[in-house]
Amino acid sequence: YPYHGAVFVGLNERGLPKYANIRSTKGDFKGEAAGSDKHYSFRIPAQDSTEVHLFEAAIDLLSYATMEYMAGRDWHRDHLLSLAGVFKTKRTDVVPIALERFLELHPDVKCLHLHLDNDEIGRCAADGIASALGSKYTVLNEPPAFGKDMNDLLIHNLHRRKEWER
Repeated sequence: YPYHGAVFVGLNERGLPKYANIRSTKGDFKGEAAGSDKHYSFRIPAQDSTEVHLFEAAIDLLSYATMEYMAGRDWHRDHLLSLAGVFKTKRTDVVPIALERFLELHPDVKCLHLHLDNDEIGRCAADGIASALGSKYTVLNEPPAFGKDMNDLLIHNLHRRKEWER
């Protein structure tokens, strides 16, 4: 593979691949495999959780799981869902299709944790999700405490940890 990348695969209810996100590990290349269906974006489901943590990208989902693991918490306790990207819209009540499908398949979910990016698009998407779903779900807006996204926060925390260990 010429981009030295990672592929994040989303599966349907029968375990068949329906979505693939490709991300370079040596550059800025990002994309989706032809025919990908965002209804089935990359996710890590939990057994019996009523909560789902939402991220713009699979790498942010995995960064969050890594930070939970590093903190000694059970990163499997809640559902984790990548939204396969978000976009800016003039409407104030837009629900990404990955989230819409996930909520249909998991009717027990009661709480949404929004870990979207600290940029205009991420903040607008968080507001749109809260506006659209805030009357039906508890929506907690939890952007990263440092940097643009959860991956930036993980890298920041790893650097701080290295400094502390010295």
